[in-house]
Amino acid sequence: MIILRDITLRRGRKLLLQDANVTIQPGQRLALIGANGCGKSSLFSLLLGELTADAGDIEGMNRLRLSHMAQEIHVTSLPAGEYVWRGDEQLAQKRDALLRLEATEDFDGAAIIHNELEEIDGYSADRRAERLLAGLGFAEDAATRAVCDFSGGWRIRLNLARALMTPSDILLLDEPTNHLDLDATLWLQQWLQQYRGTLLMISHDRDFIDATCERILHIEQQQLQTYKGNYSDFERQRAERLANQQASYEKQQRRISQIDDFVRRFRYKATKAKQAQSRLKELERMQTLAPAHLDSPFDFSFEPPQRSSDPLLRLDEAVLGYGDTTVLSKVDIQLRPGSRYGLLGRNGAGKSTLLKSLIGELPLLAGQRQTGEHCSIGYFDQQQLEALDMQASPALHLQRLSPGTREQEILNFLGGFNFRGDAATSPIAPFSGGEKARLALAMVVWQRPNLLVLDEPTNHLDLDMRHAMEVALQAYEGALILVSHDRHMLRNTAEELLLVHDGKVEEYREDLAGYEQWVLSSYKQADKTAPQVSDTSRKEKRQQAAAQRDKLRPLMNKVKKTEAAMVEVEDEQAELQTRLGDTDLYSTACKDDLAGLLKREGELKIRAEALEESWLEQQQTLEELEHP
Repeated sequence: MIILRDITLRRGRKLLLQDANVTIQPGQRLALIGANGCGKSSLFSLLLGELTADAGDIEGMNRLRLSHMAQEIHVTSLPAGEYVWRGDEQLAQKRDALLRLEATEDFDGAAIIHNELEEIDGYSADRRAERLLAGLGFAEDAATRAVCDFSGGWRIRLNLARALMTPSDILLLDEPTNHLDLDATLWLQQWLQQYRGTLLMISHDRDFIDATCERILHIEQQQLQTYKGNYSDFERQRAERLANQQASYEKQQRRISQIDDFVRRFRYKATKAKQAQSRLKELERMQTLAPAHLDSPFDFSFEPPQRSSDPLLRLDEAVLGYGDTTVLSKVDIQLRPGSRYGLLGRNGAGKSTLLKSLIGELPLLAGQRQTGEHCSIGYFDQQQLEALDMQASPALHLQRLSPGTREQEILNFLGGFNFRGDAATSPIAPFSGGEKARLALAMVVWQRPNLLVLDEPTNHLDLDMRHAMEVALQAYEGALILVSHDRHMLRNTAEELLLVHDGKVEEYREDLAGYEQWVLSSYKQADKTAPQVSDTSRKEKRQQAAAQRDKLRPLMNKVKKTEAAMVEVEDEQAELQTRLGDTDLYSTACKDDLAGLLKREGELKIRAEALEESWLEQQQTLEELEHP
């Protein structure tokens, strides 16, 4: 169990946390969320020992094996497979020692290392690393290629694979899906569901959080608030609390009205029964959850296109690829005003090839590409961020697109993307990846395109920005074609799905849930056909571990009972805080109810402190038995 007690943390002059408290139980799976700049990554640095709290204490970390996903990009000539398995430091040390001993012909010493490698399953390391790479979307030959041969995004994936390879009791992941496609995201989701340690993850992908986490840790007003359940549960609880407070009523009603308009418009256009029912259910759910985003700093929309054509763009019998390499054949696609396509397909199937061919960046190998007279394309991918002028301000970027526009009009527009004050008029060089992504998207919106081509537009965007983008896209009147690993975004903005698979682009008649099942079933089938490791060599190790467990079982049972009691108290405290957030409770008529709740709050606090003290004593005794 990890306890953060009265933590105060500053970065420069900015106060991130003040007297914050949280208890993380063993095996819990938590998503750490909060607005950009609130201190999520700084909290990770605190747990990693890279930062020191200005005040307060952290308990329970000393005995834990910790693994984390590094954000810095390594430049090394190591083969990718070796880079991944070297995430297991114990394994790497033993393999290095074995090489040294064999080089000096110390075969007795080498025999000892061989036995030790057998005990830690060291001989399967290369295969396990290759399976991690395959699951994260790497090509078959990736394990033998040097790390320095991969681009930045792929190196981040290597860091993720290395973190998953590292044996750990607690796993810290900072936006692990940012550089993954949907198929790799689903594979990672399945992997994390089987992880037995404690998971603390920063993520802005609500479907991914829902599938992998059981609690939400929210940084808000310099405090750490825990919510029982996944992101959908958190969103519902927060929506109820903010709705009870009647905050920003007009903004709430405007958001609900925008979503409601899209639901009505979609209901009468839907032609795919299964997709339609799935999407309508999700959209109607968004109406009730709109209040959870009332305090979002983002509020923008797409202005109606000035002119349009029908069709806007089409490919006929198109062959797509690079040079002599064909990627997709016989592609027929027609984009009309109001078309809303979501692209599905595994990494390397040709989704980006299709998008680049649509916008004209990649010439066709054969067939025809026709654009309407008034086709105006707004294109976004992660390369757009690299094309930004680091010395120019957000306002100057837009001014260059529209030289005659008044500065105040530009500033008003940028405010909707949360570029206000100095943030709108200062150079963007120090901006975070999320801020640069927001600016690139703002530039697309500013140009009022009638055809949007978006390739993973949500990378680096936080949950509130993603929600604002969904609402804006729902009201968008032009054509849309979208690639995204964010299933929530796909469900709420696309009306039809296309599958890029086996060199073809075909209509996908199932919904996203059907696609998820198809992808995950293929991973399970691959696992069945993978070579199996014999358990005979591990028999002695299992027997020793069993004897140690028998010795420690009575005390471990006590620890588990104490932890279960702490979870119960924590859950009741969370429910109590929700009830105390109801403003009606503070009326004269409810004063007796309020007094009762406040009394119970005090009782729970005393109970929590007593359980915590008992747990710490049990842990100390357990450590003495494990390491006499």
